[in-house]
Amino acid sequence: MKKLILMLAIGASVFSANAQETVRVEKVQQETEVTVAAEEEDGTNGNEIRKSPSTGDLYEGLTRTVTFNRMIPPYGLEVTYYKTVHVIFPSAIRYVDLGSADIIAGKADGSENVLRVKAALRDFSRETNLAVITDDGSYFTFNVKYADEPTKLNIEMKDFIHDGEAVNRPNNSMEIYLKELGNESPLLVRLIMKSIHENNDRLVKHIGCKRFGIQYALKGIYTHNGLLYFHTELKNSSNVPFNIDYITFKVVDRKIAKRTAIQEQVIIPLRAYNYVTVVNGKRKERTVFTLPKFTLPDDKQLVVEMNEQAGGRHQQFVIGNAELIRAKVINELKMK
Repeated sequence: MKKLILMLAIGASVFSANAQETVRVEKVQQETEVTVAAEEEDGTNGNEIRKSPSTGDLYEGLTRTVTFNRMIPPYGLEVTYYKTVHVIFPSAIRYVDLGSADIIAGKADGSENVLRVKAALRDFSRETNLAVITDDGSYFTFNVKYADEPTKLNIEMKDFIHDGEAVNRPNNSMEIYLKELGNESPLLVRLIMKSIHENNDRLVKHIGCKRFGIQYALKGIYTHNGLLYFHTELKNSSNVPFNIDYITFKVVDRKIAKRTAIQEQVIIPLRAYNYVTVVNGKRKERTVFTLPKFTLPDDKQLVVEMNEQAGGRHQQFVIGNAELIRAKVINELKMK
């Protein structure tokens, strides 16, 4: 009897242990199935790191909010598939960026400051954007949307520099710096050239050339922040218009021995203010050129040449290092 009771007790213990193990396994399986279902619903798996949804308000690390007065408000621009919109900028276009492939843009043939824009896709629904940087350092931005019949097909951006001053928000930025101008703002370069041209001071009186009723002279050399400014004047005393073919600045040897190859270095002006191509009879015109900073060794000189188009009344004058190092430093702008 005792043996029977002992066998029944052992059997009950084994059955209880197996039942507990079965319940535990079923519970683990249920939890695993729930986890897998949740991952499938979220589109992730166990090897991936879950990411918080992006709301546009979450950033990694310490951040500051961009305030409204720091924003450059974009212009609104409508484009269509069947017509081309032309945008005229105040100076040559340096950079263009398109927000999407829904639009296409490019400089008009034969022009440097005209941008043509049109839709690459009929009836595109998503608004996109367009950004342009010009040679004078201006930055323009546009929000672009599709329209069957755009209300404005030809747009001129000239004189839109700061028409948002009433609300303290410029409509385009003039603080873009260009590589060839170094640390100088393109806007400041233009203002310096304009100031030199308007003041019309004559600092140099002994450098120039006069032939065939044409006089080409240097009126002054200025310097500011690593750039040189040359103020020149062309006077036509004849009755025949003078058509300018080209003007070159080049560094050459002072004395050239016979059978010696000519060594010359052409310096290309970075900017020019009031650059004209025709000076009519009994008229005169002045131009201000901006050049990168340079000096001349004792055996070198700067030659400025101006050639007449389809003519022979060429002009030339020479500048030495003595005149170059005496360039007037610009400390303030005087505008009339």
